[in-house]
Amino acid sequence: MTSTHQKFAYAPAPESRAIVDLAPSYGLFIDGEFTEAADGTVFKTVSPSTEEVLAEVARAGEADVDRAVKAAGRAFTKWSALPGAERGKYLFRIARILQERSRELAVLESLDNGKPIRETRDFDLPTVAAHFFYYAGWADKLDYAGYGPNPRPLGVAGQIIPWNFPLLMLAWKIAPALATGNTVVLKPAETTPLSALFFADVCRQAGLPRGVVNILTGYGDAGAALVAHEGVAKVAFTGSTAVGKAIARTVAGTRKKVTLELGGKAANIVFDDAPIDQAVEGIVNGIFFNQGHVCCAGSRLLVQESVQDEVLDALKRRMSTLRVGDPLDKNTDIGAINSPEQLARITALAEAGEAEGAERWAPACELPESGYWFAPTLFTGVTQAHRIAREEIFGPVLSVLTFRTPAEAVEKANNTPYGLSAGIWTEKGSRILSVASKLRAGVVWANTFNKFDPTSPFGGYKESGHGREGGRHGLEGYLSEAAGPTSAHDGHLQALPGGEREGERDR
Repeated sequence: MTSTHQKFAYAPAPESRAIVDLAPSYGLFIDGEFTEAADGTVFKTVSPSTEEVLAEVARAGEADVDRAVKAAGRAFTKWSALPGAERGKYLFRIARILQERSRELAVLESLDNGKPIRETRDFDLPTVAAHFFYYAGWADKLDYAGYGPNPRPLGVAGQIIPWNFPLLMLAWKIAPALATGNTVVLKPAETTPLSALFFADVCRQAGLPRGVVNILTGYGDAGAALVAHEGVAKVAFTGSTAVGKAIARTVAGTRKKVTLELGGKAANIVFDDAPIDQAVEGIVNGIFFNQGHVCCAGSRLLVQESVQDEVLDALKRRMSTLRVGDPLDKNTDIGAINSPEQLARITALAEAGEAEGAERWAPACELPESGYWFAPTLFTGVTQAHRIAREEIFGPVLSVLTFRTPAEAVEKANNTPYGLSAGIWTEKGSRILSVASKLRAGVVWANTFNKFDPTSPFGGYKESGHGREGGRHGLEGYLSEAAGPTSAHDGHLQALPGGEREGERDR
């Protein structure tokens, strides 16, 4: 077995950062121009792998939010009046430019975020471009999307994205908004502002009309002002459940549409008939992809007791081969933790796991001296009462629980306030269908994990959020409710009902 899990001594293979031309400072992108913040405030963005200051970035305040929303409002009249085919041409152009600049943007994202270049190069950027291609195709077919014969855009969309997939979350939100005729004010996370600012340059390169996309870098106060602004018709947020609840309180009683994609504590369920080697790869991908900075990460491993030892032995051998280090090295599997605040949270929860009696294990792992790092870690002897089994850690930490029957697995998997994703590993198709139908999760993967596609909707139950992004479902949040569902007999797709069980309709 050691021969198949040996950690080979690869020579370093760093991707050159010379392809990224970083300026010492960046402004806000409002009405097609880069501009300073109204009060001149700036903040520094730091590489989490080296703690190097990459650039100074303007910090938006309430006055800047007002400027951006008004610019987007002015642009909305002409943008929404364009034929869908014309809007689609802009989106196709953006998608092609993203492909042309993918190496540059991948390096930039790894620098500012800390994630491995293998992931930004091979997953993030291709998926970003794919989203713009996909929604470009929808722009002239909205009459056939199932939301009425003449669905209308809402107006200005205020969008707030997290730091774990900066450019991908931008694509999830901006692509459907523009395809449906809305204009956008987007605020990236304060620890990863650079790729959104480079995207602003992509918009200018594509000739996008002024004001259609506006980028505001800043902190939570700017996000709060954006959500509360009376000129915003739609709020789309991806981030923590706590902030999502605050946004829901702010927009309650208004006519604003809201999409919330929040936290998760996904169960990855391994039955005794699963192909163990394949399942172990799925477990590793489920929790250690992007350092575990994934809302749908398979952070709770549920293993059937009869194969517990076999699975854990194989998992530990596989974890011992993971490389932690320089995000720009093409050999790296696990990069840096995004910020010292997130590292402190992961550390505190791991210490709580030990204090509560769980057994901690991590492979021998030499971490870099500078930057923010956390070794891949698993806990055994975990019960449902442990904090590491209940709270979202958002880091490379796996909690292992066991079960004896499918019913017990389902009960434990659903025993969480979240309901974003889940995984099932078994060779029985009937068991996949039976268990998946009982799991309260918006996405259920079978014999795989963390698979994403622009055509597939994504979203959660309970405290994991409201609404769907991606696929045809992702259009709904950007279209006017005034256009009702159409008959299934007139050539249009039937509109789907909303409500708390909307996750079930996606499966």
